[in-house]
Amino acid sequence: MLDVNLTEIIVIIVGLLAAGAVTGILAGVFGVGGGAVIVPVLYELFRVLEVPDEIRMPLAVGSSLAIIIPTSIRSFTAHHKRGTVDLSIIRVWAVPVVLGVVAGGVIARYAPADLFKAVFIVVAGVSALRLQFGKDSWKISDTMPGKLVMRLYGVLIGVLSSLMGIGGGQLSSLFMTFYGRPIHQAVSTSSGLGVLISIPGALGYILAGWPRAAEFPNVAMIQPPFALGFVSLVGVLLITPTSVMTAPIGVKIAHALPKRKLEVAFGCFLLLVSARFLFEQIAGYF
Repeated sequence: MLDVNLTEIIVIIVGLLAAGAVTGILAGVFGVGGGAVIVPVLYELFRVLEVPDEIRMPLAVGSSLAIIIPTSIRSFTAHHKRGTVDLSIIRVWAVPVVLGVVAGGVIARYAPADLFKAVFIVVAGVSALRLQFGKDSWKISDTMPGKLVMRLYGVLIGVLSSLMGIGGGQLSSLFMTFYGRPIHQAVSTSSGLGVLISIPGALGYILAGWPRAAEFPNVAMIQPPFALGFVSLVGVLLITPTSVMTAPIGVKIAHALPKRKLEVAFGCFLLLVSARFLFEQIAGYF
């Protein structure tokens, strides 16, 4: 194991448990898997554990996808019980989204670490601006587009979600609200994509990371029993329990309270995370 003192270990454990609780609530409130919270938390954890920069971000992304599997399932079932999930949209998106996730997994095998950060910065930044300044009047149409456009967007959701380590809820909710779907229905339907994205995504990162981990034999956190490829078992075991427990709480909040204050707060968080990664990228060139 790497040189990490007892205080740091305790802080890491408490931080991961807390991140899991926040992840579950976000999954229920916004229909997202919580990856926007998990990825930066795990990235900082792996920095403390001295995981090499070349694999730190893909390890955080892959671990995030594995963690949001049970969270997405719990969130989706809770929304489905309330009858607000549009299964017809999920059926159209199912195959294209999975194909996009598979493509993202292939990219992850060969892509440099900077690509993962760039995708996170752009997608999280755009999502944050939408949350902060978006209005209900921002619409393209009052009806959903044809199946071709839907399927193309589904592939895009799959690729970006796979590279960013998210459940796709931010991207799909944004799309549906632009086409006139009520926010609660958009959030509920988006929760179903987390299941389609997280399972093949996590498997893809295990396969993509296995040969890369062999290149760093002295880094314990990326070798079994601590990790499988680009999936950290430590992160999964610590974040998953609290995220699963709190997901139904987020669903209750989503259906009971106005979302504006929560959207602004989440938007601020995404802006801070994007700025942090952007600063690191800029600093790396000097």
